[in-house]
Amino acid sequence: MSSMKKIESVADLPGVGEKIAEKLKNAGYIDMMAIAAASPLELSAAAEIGEPTAAKIINAAREVLDIGYEKATEVLKRRELIGKISTGSKNLNNLLGGGIETQSVTEMFGQFGSGKTQIAFQLAVNVQRPVEDGGLNGNCLFLDAENTFRPDRIKQMADALEFDGTEVLNNIYTARCYNSDHQMILTEKAGELIKEKNIKLLIVDSVTSNFRADFIGRGELAARQQKLNRHLHTLQRLSDVYNVAVYITNQVMSRPDILFGDPTTPIGGHIIGHFSTHRLYLRKSKADTRIARIVDSPSLAEGETVFRVTPEGIRDPEEK
Repeated sequence: MSSMKKIESVADLPGVGEKIAEKLKNAGYIDMMAIAAASPLELSAAAEIGEPTAAKIINAAREVLDIGYEKATEVLKRRELIGKISTGSKNLNNLLGGGIETQSVTEMFGQFGSGKTQIAFQLAVNVQRPVEDGGLNGNCLFLDAENTFRPDRIKQMADALEFDGTEVLNNIYTARCYNSDHQMILTEKAGELIKEKNIKLLIVDSVTSNFRADFIGRGELAARQQKLNRHLHTLQRLSDVYNVAVYITNQVMSRPDILFGDPTTPIGGHIIGHFSTHRLYLRKSKADTRIARIVDSPSLAEGETVFRVTPEGIRDPEEK
């Protein structure tokens, strides 16, 4: 063993080398944990290598990190590192068990104007606050898939909290996603930026719109779901590996076969439902009030609450 080269970086892994390491880095696999958490199919596509070679690289990374079964107490220790970001509403925070949490993918779906993007803007501001004020002392990565990113609105929310709006905007890194491929590339490369820029929150608004536009008709459904599955897997891996909060918004469609109750259902089917750790449905109420309901969560109780979307940001009904 002493004669073997010590593995300190991705390039040192057996079968990698500088050329493949560069390809992996460009695809977002920048450290050992990202490699270890990948599948052979993903890695072979990213580095343009065969699946058997990719499997060997992954196994080598897992050996270096000593990945395997662990005691539940170790999992508990890791979960103690989870941070929570305030939404701006105590009601909504309580429904979420304290706020939007790291190591999780939180999905909010609803019709246009239900408050999904407004919550995203508020989180982009609040993540920069100190921990004692509902933040994580971190920055935000915002993937804009629907051309909804509005820096002037974020500045308005920051000003309401007496923050320096320009400084807040400087700590938000945004990219416009023009199609599903572009969206996937940006997500796969996010790991490097997360480490470099102290990113604690990754927002995708919305996660399904480009996939819906790129794959039209029933004949394209299987291909769309397969691609969406890979994209969601990347988001989940980023939340786990880098301990960041992932907040995604989702569109809804009308179900004409539902005669009673709310006919709206989220886009993406079971795949997105299974990948989202916490799933909430937002709907409009009177004036500026909105209703949020927990649809699915492994740790949160079912329930709903009311919040407001005000010029100052996300607030509770009783706040002026």
